Amino acid sequence: MTRGELRMYLGAAPGVGKTYAMLDEGVRRRDRGTDVVVGYVETHGRPKTEAQIRDLEVIPRQQIDYRGTHFEEMDLDAILARAPEVVLVDELAHTNVPGSPNAKRWEDVEVLLAAGMDVISTVNIQHLESVNDVVERITGVKQHETLPDAVVRAADQVELVDMTPEALRRRMAHGNIYAPEKVDAALSNYFRAGNLGALRELALLWVADKVDVSLQDYLTAHGIAGAWETRERVVVAVTGAPSGEHLIRRAARMAQRAKGDLVGVHISSSEGLVTQPNPLLDQHRQLLADLGGEYHEVIGADISRALVQFAQSERATQLVLGSSRQSRWHQAVQGSVIASVIRDAGEIDIHVISPTADERAAPLAFGPRHRTRLPLRREAAGWLLALLGLPILALLLLPFEGSLNLTSVSLLFLLLVTGVAVVGGLRPSIVAAVGASLTVNWFFTEPKRTLTISQPDNLLALGIFLAVAALVSTVVSQTARRTTEVARARAEAEALARVAGGLMGEEDPLRELVSHLRSTFDLEGVAVLAPADGEWMIVEANGPDIPLSPSDGEALKLVEDAQLVIKGPVLSADDRRVLQVFAAQLSSALERRRLRGAAAEASAMAEADHLRTAILRAVSHDLRTPLASIKASVTSLLQDDVAWTTDDRDEFLDTIDEETDRLNDLVGNLLDMSRIETGAVEVLTRPVGLEEVVARALESLSGSIGQVDVAVSEQLPPVKADPALLERAVANLTANAIRFSPDGQRTRIEAGEVGDRVVLRIIDRGPGVPMADRTRMFEPFQRMGDGGDGSGQVTGVGLGLAVARGFVDAMAGELLLEDTPGGGLTAVIELPKVRDE
Repeated sequence: MTRGELRMYLGAAPGVGKTYAMLDEGVRRRDRGTDVVVGYVETHGRPKTEAQIRDLEVIPRQQIDYRGTHFEEMDLDAILARAPEVVLVDELAHTNVPGSPNAKRWEDVEVLLAAGMDVISTVNIQHLESVNDVVERITGVKQHETLPDAVVRAADQVELVDMTPEALRRRMAHGNIYAPEKVDAALSNYFRAGNLGALRELALLWVADKVDVSLQDYLTAHGIAGAWETRERVVVAVTGAPSGEHLIRRAARMAQRAKGDLVGVHISSSEGLVTQPNPLLDQHRQLLADLGGEYHEVIGADISRALVQFAQSERATQLVLGSSRQSRWHQAVQGSVIASVIRDAGEIDIHVISPTADERAAPLAFGPRHRTRLPLRREAAGWLLALLGLPILALLLLPFEGSLNLTSVSLLFLLLVTGVAVVGGLRPSIVAAVGASLTVNWFFTEPKRTLTISQPDNLLALGIFLAVAALVSTVVSQTARRTTEVARARAEAEALARVAGGLMGEEDPLRELVSHLRSTFDLEGVAVLAPADGEWMIVEANGPDIPLSPSDGEALKLVEDAQLVIKGPVLSADDRRVLQVFAAQLSSALERRRLRGAAAEASAMAEADHLRTAILRAVSHDLRTPLASIKASVTSLLQDDVAWTTDDRDEFLDTIDEETDRLNDLVGNLLDMSRIETGAVEVLTRPVGLEEVVARALESLSGSIGQVDVAVSEQLPPVKADPALLERAVANLTANAIRFSPDGQRTRIEAGEVGDRVVLRIIDRGPGVPMADRTRMFEPFQRMGDGGDGSGQVTGVGLGLAVARGFVDAMAGELLLEDTPGGGLTAVIELPKVRDE
């Protein structure tokens, strides 16, 4: 189904005439013959706006009771059932009352557009997300109802309803906008001349940017390269700080005014996944998306250098940074990121944005750093090596105490301490260093077997040994811990990548996620359970020992009372962080499965409703017409008070005969379409001669077929088809060609052999059909000739072509539509020919 078009009327402030202009366009379109309805219009009690509705059809509003209060909202279901060509919908940014099909009115409009209806709507500049904070600073009023700019930018047409501040204030003073008792307050607050001028400038800039985008699209589509100018590209540094939202909005406005692109970048430290996540980053990422920007994340140890390199790689012309809240001492010791960026930025313009007053008053929050310890098993091994290694090494060296000097002994014990640090980390290695120094002092330093050191050189040597041992232990322990952190981060990244890959690569990733979860943590069993009739039902499971209830293992709550149950070893705190990610993705997968089922059910119901509505329309008109003719003819023949002549009786009988044939064809098409829609078409293919099928198809047609020329040779090879279905398809296509052929023009049927297929052409000289409408011709209940050729000869329920396409597809054939040379339309049936064995 072709998506409808959206036309927007954008205003700088209430009262400029958006609703009036929308209604005026609706009346103009209605007068030109378009089916227009008012889906929702808010007149605010303005007499001129109410009068502008005139005699337009207004869809009654939906009545909703919420928390004891009665509300009226646009009735989306009623509009979909009415299915007009154009719908007028006022106040696009409106928030619907809970209980409505969608949370926002612009989401209702998306449903109407997807259903093929054109929508004309209105919105004020203050409701656009990108300028929401600016409007608040200008007017002092916070707008709680907003919509993403992308919704309005995607409109096919945006028209600015403009009015000077002076003219708008005069309208207000005359009582054309608000009630008289509200005029003075409005003129002295929101409708001040300065406010209106600023809002008008915002609206003009926004529309100018929209016009520029449309122009660039036109130049690109037509291959015009001469008019391209250098495009601005604004990069904003996103840190996850509370001031980030203000910073992103400011950068978005800079990009829009410069007609450029918006790119956000977050520089992560080289510690990667080991650092704690920042919850504000997700909010800032979503805000960037709402404002039409891109989000990137880069890992770098030097933040300023990483920022500049990213901006240069993105060919940025402007870089937006938030002002630093670090102390001067911190900047003096560790340096200023902003100063480093300015020094290295080259030709990139740097903008440093000050925080708002509220953000300056807010205290800085410092979260605890995440520190990864070595596994307890490795630390225990280090303690064991220290406790056993020291006495064993001392016993091995005692026989050589006379031949080994203090330096050699110290180096051997230092090697042992280093090994303890590698295996068990800092704590056992420090204890080993102290124990080694005492052992060397007791056994190998004069006087031996005492802790007394008689020679100053030996005292200095032991002191240096202890210091070096402690230093080496610290460095080696940190290296070992970093290695563990990297391995941990790599394992987490691989696990999370598998989770993300499962969601992105699979239509229903639930099974894949459960399998990944079990293999990641080496669990005995994993199950996703859902309550059903007082018991637990397994939604998805994996492993040799599957838990059957939450009591069989450790349970985590998912969406809709579902439970994730795992059986296996106890997980660490770090493992549980990844487990929570799995749980969140499993909840998303469950929700996707539920929504997909609901969507399939809704789609089936919509298709059924559409088919039922179309059949009712067909019955109410096209089927009643021949019945009315038959009834009139029979009633006339049964009249005793009229002496009908033989010619009159013959004419009545001919009418009954023709209308009965017509009724039979209509009912046959309805039944055939029902079989096609339900997949109940039985295809019995066999070799068939086209000349026989065409002859039987022409015999089955009611009315005159004397204007049909047939050129189908008996020498053509037979085709593989179902004779009955092919006959019906040819009959429907021929009847359609005869119906639209002008008087004096003959319809032609010809056939030929092309490769391994036989092609049958049914050619008319009628008005033809535009290329854009040909796909829609094969949809059920479509009558493309309604008003198209001005002949007014279109009859039937619009099923002939749909039935023909369904039957040809069922026989593995192909039905195409082509232009007839010289004017008209040619239906082409291609079928596989029977191969010679």
